[in-house]
Amino acid sequence: MAEIVLGVGASHSTLMNTHWEETTHKAEAERFREALVTARERIAAARPDVVILLGSNHFRGFWLDLVPPFTLGVGECIASGESGTPKGPQRVDAHLAGHLAAQVVESGRFDLAFSARLQIDHGQSHAIQYLLADLDVPIVPLVVNVFAPPLPTFGRCQALAHALRAALDSYPEDKRVVVIASGGLSHRLPWPDWRDPHGEDDDFMVQAWLDGRENWSDYDVRRREIIRAAEAAISPEFDDRILDLFETGKAAELAEFSTDEVDTEAGNGAQELRTWLMMAAMVNYVPAERLAYEPMPEWLTGMGVVVLDPTTRPLAP
Repeated sequence: MAEIVLGVGASHSTLMNTHWEETTHKAEAERFREALVTARERIAAARPDVVILLGSNHFRGFWLDLVPPFTLGVGECIASGESGTPKGPQRVDAHLAGHLAAQVVESGRFDLAFSARLQIDHGQSHAIQYLLADLDVPIVPLVVNVFAPPLPTFGRCQALAHALRAALDSYPEDKRVVVIASGGLSHRLPWPDWRDPHGEDDDFMVQAWLDGRENWSDYDVRRREIIRAAEAAISPEFDDRILDLFETGKAAELAEFSTDEVDTEAGNGAQELRTWLMMAAMVNYVPAERLAYEPMPEWLTGMGVVVLDPTTRPLAP
């Protein structure tokens, strides 16, 4: 049986890499980065054989020609390497990934998309860079669509997490598993609903999302300019409420949130909290330890880190 030994939720932002020197909230930035170091140490101490990596994709591995709600990497995994994040092949536990894909589908609970040649971006490689550096542990990447509506509901994400947990329980070998959720908390990207763009920047973005499969980097300079010109839209009150749910073992309440509610209260970037919900569900909602929360306007994001340790309370059978 594959045993989940730790869960981690961590915000990501490529602006940590590209604009560290321009960051004015240095003390806050340092506290967040130190929390990532602490989380990495906790992961190392858990001695994982594999990491299930739940994350989003920012139209560098998926484009509007095909956007599954959930895609499991079962073979090659290539990181796009934008903004100083890891680039190139990432080691995948293909045997465990194949087992998860088969069991989830055969259970009749999900028709899960899979990829034997998956491209990921900083939605997952940021976690590889900061949480898995030098650990030499393979991953099983799962990409959740959080940016191309219609999005899978929070409740549906929770249900998939339960199906994945059941599939792990049926794995025939002993493995120690860490589950990492990358993304969130509150932030608003200057991205349109692709179905209803308004203005030249919106039109450019949608065109990039349609045509970028072979040449995504050609669009990146203007994409970055549009993002850097955006004003921060962070909601510390919302973030604190979410982190409190995790700390009190009530993260399951996220399953009742709606896409519109999250967008209104915390921005389109907060839709990434689907991965945090899935991670918590796979660790059976044990109370979390909050390692950090810093609203970082220079990075456009409320940055948080939590750790869920199932040894603090036994997992339900």
